[in-house]
Amino acid sequence: MIKIYTDAATKGNPGPTGLGVLILADHQQFQLTDTVALADNHQGEFAAAEFGFAYLIQHFPAEQTVLFYTDSRLLSDAIGKNYAKHYQTELDQLSAKMGHFPTVVTQWVPDSQNTGAHHLANQALKGIE
Repeated sequence: MIKIYTDAATKGNPGPTGLGVLILADHQQFQLTDTVALADNHQGEFAAAEFGFAYLIQHFPAEQTVLFYTDSRLLSDAIGKNYAKHYQTELDQLSAKMGHFPTVVTQWVPDSQNTGAHHLANQALKGIE
């Protein structure tokens, strides 16, 4: 089983965006960061999740069960409904990656339970300021 936490930090809305991903798997922790030159906060959340799932696809077998945690209500609701009014393209791209795994359980968590990914996203953002 894999646990993945994602978050984004945006300076301005839209603006430069840092992406943070924390993965817990095989008794190991993987910390990933990336940046997007220009995104709004919701696009950043989708980009962070897509970045994290792209890493999972490259580094873990498809048979894994994935527990996906996000502090973005919009993202978790969009995944649950398979619909995002203004972010359908982003949702479709993320869903394609999530579909690589037979079981993905998505759960919204409060910011206080997503501090690892949040810290990584802020680190990435500081690197592009």
